[in-house]
Amino acid sequence: MDTLTDLLDAKGCPLGQQHFTWKDLVQAPISKLDDDAFTRVRIILMNGIESDALRLKHIMSRCNRELRIPLAQIRRVEHHQATMINWLIGADHSPLETTIAYEQVAIEVTAAVAQTEPDPYQAQAYRFGLLEDFDHLYRYSALLDRLEGKDANAITQGHTDIVPGRSTWVEHRAPQDDVRESYDRANAALITKIHAAMITAAEYQTHDYYMNIGPLFTDPLARQLYAEIASIEEQHVTQYGSLMDPDESMIEKWVIHEAMEAYNYYSCVQQESNPRIKAIWERFLDYELGHLHVACEMLKRHENRDPAEILSGPLPKPIDFASQRDFVRKVLADEVDLRANGMDFVPLDKDSPASIEYRRVMNAEGSPSQLVSAGYVWTPGTELARMHTSA
Repeated sequence: MDTLTDLLDAKGCPLGQQHFTWKDLVQAPISKLDDDAFTRVRIILMNGIESDALRLKHIMSRCNRELRIPLAQIRRVEHHQATMINWLIGADHSPLETTIAYEQVAIEVTAAVAQTEPDPYQAQAYRFGLLEDFDHLYRYSALLDRLEGKDANAITQGHTDIVPGRSTWVEHRAPQDDVRESYDRANAALITKIHAAMITAAEYQTHDYYMNIGPLFTDPLARQLYAEIASIEEQHVTQYGSLMDPDESMIEKWVIHEAMEAYNYYSCVQQESNPRIKAIWERFLDYELGHLHVACEMLKRHENRDPAEILSGPLPKPIDFASQRDFVRKVLADEVDLRANGMDFVPLDKDSPASIEYRRVMNAEGSPSQLVSAGYVWTPGTELARMHTSA
């Protein structure tokens, strides 16, 4: 599907016609070096979004007997969508290289969202978070250099700067300082609701990946670094999840999530450079439009509501999968010293006493992110440049 203008008019592929085979599920992975970095960005993002779709529908199923069968039917398809997408990351990526890619997703996608988000407070929250992910990329790049002697730029392909952001050891906050004001479901733009759902999904995936991968390292500092940054990712999931209106019904959230999935697949279709991967995005866009149709029918049947209340109007402009370097540099220069105090973003001298105390306790025996980058300055080439110098 090359054009999509209205979510309500496009019915997509009916749920009963969405099928897979095992060979279909496990396709040839992308190349770490030959494919464009933004192909991998899209793969990681869409895997996170599908994983969050499963999470939301499992929670809904625990709370609603009547919806259990349709939710189970869609979950099975979305599980297989997530499988096909996640298996596109091949064995030529080490777990640490994949970590670098996850942080590139967090930076570039969040920066793109921050620039198009119409709600000023929500846009500020995205800018606040992206500076922290920006620093995580730098710390993990130092770890990649330390453990594997590799240049992180081989993964980022020069699209994303590798320099410190808001230092990870000052990102630790008391829980109450990570809760944000939500949008108002009655007045917020559809794109605002889409943004909150998609960035929450992406950050949740990053959190889970670090929690699973971190314990598998033998290097003690690597294990500590993953533990430290996984904690920040939990904070980010708290921040972004709280941007959503808790007064939305569960079915309303389901409709928004399906619309968000379709929007993102459409954005992938519009910009994918690998024809084989583009065909997957086109197929799954049709699948998600079919899922959205089911969710809309459930909204009508169980809440007697018109989906047009939520989805009316033209589809928002696709997300821009491209380097956001200039924007990130400006945010870094202007906002690196911002802190959070309750729901407010404040200057450094207004930092939350609760968060200051929280950091004092957590960092009492040192910060892994500070240790891993001691003396590290990113230089292009890394091991090749050093070999040349030593020769």
